[in-house]
Amino acid sequence: MNDDILVVTDELGEELECIIIMTFESEEFDKSYLVYQIKGDETGEFFAASFNPEDGDEGQLYQIETDEEWDLVEEVLENFLEDEEEKEEEKN
Repeated sequence: MNDDILVVTDELGEELECIIIMTFESEEFDKSYLVYQIKGDETGEFFAASFNPEDGDEGQLYQIETDEEWDLVEEVLENFLEDEEEKEEEKN
C-alpha cells in the first residue's frame, strides 16, 4: 500500500490500481478492514477486504467471511460517506 493507492491482483492475474477509500479496525471481529475502488472504474462500486496491518506494504487481503462482517463494513462505509458529504457541503 502506498498512501491512498493499492495494487491488487485479480483472479486472472492482472494487476489493478485501486484507490483506498478508508481503513478501520473492528474489536468485535478482531480484524482490520479496507474499503477501496478500482481506479478509473466508472461504476463507483466499492470493494472491501480484511487485512493484517502488521504485514506492511506487501500485505495480503482476505475475503470477508460472514454476513455480520459485511453488515459492519457497509454500516461504517455509509457513515464515512455521510460524514464526507457533510464536510463537502460545509465547504460550499
